[in-house]
Amino acid sequence: MKGWFTTRFRAAIAAAATLTGKRFGLLVASSVVATSAIVAAAATNGPESSQAAATLLGRALAAKTAPVAVAPAPAPEPEPELEEGPGPSAVSNESTPAPEESIVIPTPEPEPVFIPEEPAPEPAPEPEPEEAPEEEEETAPTPPPKPEAGRIKHVFLISLVSSGYQSAFGTTGSTMPYLNGTLRPKGLLLSNYSVLSEATTPNGIATISGQPPNAATKTDCPTLTEFPPTAKTSSAGILSGEGCVWPVATNTLAGQLSVAEFTWKAYMEGMVDPTTGEPANCVYQGPEEEEKVELGGYSNRLNPFTHFHSLLDVGECSEGDVPITELKEDLKVEKNTPNFSYISPDLCSAGVTGQCPEGAPTGAAAADEWLAEVVPQILESPAYKKDGLLIVTFGGLNPPAPVAEGETPPPAAPNPLKTGAVLVSKFITKGSNDAAPYNPYSLLRSSEELFGLNQMAKAADKTTKTFAPELLGESSGGSGSKSGGGD
Repeated sequence: MKGWFTTRFRAAIAAAATLTGKRFGLLVASSVVATSAIVAAAATNGPESSQAAATLLGRALAAKTAPVAVAPAPAPEPEPELEEGPGPSAVSNESTPAPEESIVIPTPEPEPVFIPEEPAPEPAPEPEPEEAPEEEEETAPTPPPKPEAGRIKHVFLISLVSSGYQSAFGTTGSTMPYLNGTLRPKGLLLSNYSVLSEATTPNGIATISGQPPNAATKTDCPTLTEFPPTAKTSSAGILSGEGCVWPVATNTLAGQLSVAEFTWKAYMEGMVDPTTGEPANCVYQGPEEEEKVELGGYSNRLNPFTHFHSLLDVGECSEGDVPITELKEDLKVEKNTPNFSYISPDLCSAGVTGQCPEGAPTGAAAADEWLAEVVPQILESPAYKKDGLLIVTFGGLNPPAPVAEGETPPPAAPNPLKTGAVLVSKFITKGSNDAAPYNPYSLLRSSEELFGLNQMAKAADKTTKTFAPELLGESSGGSGSKSGGGD
């Protein structure tokens, strides 16, 4: 947590420097309340998110409860010394002359009697002044232990769009030979992984925050509408209501990682400044503006990090949400590779049907070609080889392919939201299968557990399955069977 607020302040300055027009206005308007809201949220979002708030609060409390210095008691005035009286003198008797005719008998003079002087009383010693108790130093509450990662310290999550489970992992007719034929035998197939919605936006948001879909996100948020002021947050941290941009108090996996001093980046293919056409960080449309999407290009619907004020308002999005062109360079050196990497192709390479140039592979075939180009760079990187985990998942569905006139449509799948997912790591049994019911909340929960973080929102549900225990060297977290293959 040391230096976190300093880092965020620098990031906010960087964010302001990269924004213009309405985007800059949105940042300025929201930043007035962002810092106080983040501190308040941090105090209620688990140990790894409360260190800064606890420190500030502890200092305030210490200042109010520190003992007050007591002034020393005044020393008593010394008693006045007794004045010495005249000392006693010798007593003498004068003889009366006797008549001449009398016989005078001389009387001896008495010896002088001395009365000893009483010594003057010594003045009482002045009492030493009492020392005022030292003021206690202001001390902040002891922060909770810093979260620690287990065996996995680098996670690479790739999010695609699915054309159906059979199209990806079918024993016959798969249109993704690299994913199904090369990657799947290297790792673990989550054969019962399902998305929450056909749209991509709600699945991405659930993956990094645990927030459930709402009516606005199910439309892929063509405009970034705010939640109404009446929206309430439950005790589990779930925001009610309808909207596309969560308020600053809503935490994310990126925020958790930053507070715990782990690093993260989101690598977005095709993300460019809409004005200049040059690669740019954290691109999203302004308030009330409808997104304009180039055919097959970048879309905000594939970028969940632009949907949270907790990332937008303090510059974390502008710092960590970057063009995919940075990925290759970051992979060269382990220390430059983030602990958590979220990787999204553009609309064509993600596998969205109809988004590729005419005559080029489209849909699942386009996504598979992209995987064959990018994934080897990850698998050969020093960070992955040392302690990495690759997750290839799907964040949405293509609509069913149109059926030609006269053809019989294929039978409906028992679970139309089922897409499957693949995990690859040296800590995973090759060619294995896990049939537990996983979903985007499972991705979040598993990532949090791998880095020792608390679970947020729907990721904390008891029903949310996790695949982290096996990767941590513990027993399997899912309830499904594990085997050496099968669908």
